Amino acid sequence: MFSVRLAYIFSYNLFQFCGHTWILTNTVVRFLTFGQDALVDTFHSVGFVMSLCQLLSVLELFHIADGIEKARLLPRLIQVLEKNLLLIMLILVDEVQSKPVVCAQLFFWNILDLLRYPHEVMCLMDAPSAAMLWARYTLWIPIYILSVVTEGFAIFHATHFVEQEASSVGNATASAPICRPLVLTVSLPLLASGASLTVWQSLKERRQQLERWAKKMKRE
Repeated sequence: MFSVRLAYIFSYNLFQFCGHTWILTNTVVRFLTFGQDALVDTFHSVGFVMSLCQLLSVLELFHIADGIEKARLLPRLIQVLEKNLLLIMLILVDEVQSKPVVCAQLFFWNILDLLRYPHEVMCLMDAPSAAMLWARYTLWIPIYILSVVTEGFAIFHATHFVEQEASSVGNATASAPICRPLVLTVSLPLLASGASLTVWQSLKERRQQLERWAKKMKRE
């Protein structure tokens, strides 16, 4: 039965799916065409679309709170904050955008979203598959852990660059040596804690979803 809410959430997930498909395709094609040279300006070529998709992902928090999407709010909040804060950091620190770890970070982010949004679209159409369900709730977890590792390296590179910039300014020499340790001491434990909570919640959700699917298959 048609409803405005259903049409909206379907359009949202379809838009995100198309956006992340374009980003991943662009990234892979550029790498296959130009090799490692493509890593230097990958963010410049896909950064706008990636930023748009991640900015719109803030709406998912309202989807969950309003009951349009059935998911846990806290893990999604952590994921949205992680990605948007990292993107802000990349936008502000241009020199880090050319690092290979940023290309890897964008790659993992898009894989994660391409595991989730097609599954959401198929569920809205009442046509989920066992393979898609397994990939969404099983394959998603190790890829998410890899994405968090790349985020940690990106933070490390960004703070290292800021430290070097501060050292080049005469009146900031005294504070430069403590810049990177302070930022890393605060941000990396927060990143690890948030990721651990997300993985724990994802494992619980995986068990629930697979048990629900098994019961559904038995009834049929």
